[in-house]
Amino acid sequence: MSLNLQQKQAVVAEIAKEIAGAQAIVMVENRGMVVAEMTKLRAKARDAGVYFRVVKNTLVRRAVADTPFAGLSDKMVGPLAYGIGTDPVAVAKVLNDFAKGHDKFVITGGAMPGHVMSAKDIAALAALPSRDQLIATLLGTMQAPIVKFVRTLNEVPTKFVRCLAAVRDARSAA
Repeated sequence: MSLNLQQKQAVVAEIAKEIAGAQAIVMVENRGMVVAEMTKLRAKARDAGVYFRVVKNTLVRRAVADTPFAGLSDKMVGPLAYGIGTDPVAVAKVLNDFAKGHDKFVITGGAMPGHVMSAKDIAALAALPSRDQLIATLLGTMQAPIVKFVRTLNEVPTKFVRCLAAVRDARSAA
């Protein structure tokens, strides 16, 4: 079913809106995928905050024109689906994990603002820890000195109490 001009403009506007706040775009070839599998992928992508859609390449080319993702235009060939998100690692992880279990789902490339990436780059990005994991690690690292300091301060009265208990036990035994 072909779209009329107004529908095409609406699709371009929707994708341009997603791209405006995006930090990564990943392109995947989905030739011969079963609809049920694509539905599962869309649900996983939605849960991870990733916009995932199969769109005509010409419409996406118009949406990425004059954006930091304009370098992708040359690589938009064939039946492609696009994953767009604000967290580059989340986009890469969702699509890369799905591609591992499906031979017909092939990552062809992607981009971060101003940088076009290959499929290998996307796989390397997917191997990185997620943003939430990095924040948790940072907070743990920041808390460590404070926790050690509090334990050290707590050790002084604890040691005093143990000494008094030992003296008490020694007097009661004598």
